[in-house]
Amino acid sequence: MKKLVGKYFWIKQEDEGYRIGLTNRGQDDLGTISFLSLPRVGEELEVNESFADVESDKTVTELLTPLAGTVAAINEEALDDPTVANAKNEDFAWLMVLNGVDKKDFEAL
Repeated sequence: MKKLVGKYFWIKQEDEGYRIGLTNRGQDDLGTISFLSLPRVGEELEVNESFADVESDKTVTELLTPLAGTVAAINEEALDDPTVANAKNEDFAWLMVLNGVDKKDFEAL
């Protein structure tokens, strides 16, 4: 199951994890990303906690996580080449995967 969260994130439930990426609208609002920082694998995140710093041709901003959980994976390719986060293909344009998410919190989005 995939959900859009606000206008900036999509979240896709995969097995026990929740993959999070930027929507097309979020990508358009940010512009071409030139720098991206992501949390460490194993890091615990709370709802509305900053999980990424983004610099783009339009803005510098922090992204806030829409769900609480443990970072199970990050998009290493996007760290090496931040423009990957602007891809329209979700197979490339994801940011992180969270485990330990309360399913009720996901369903409430």
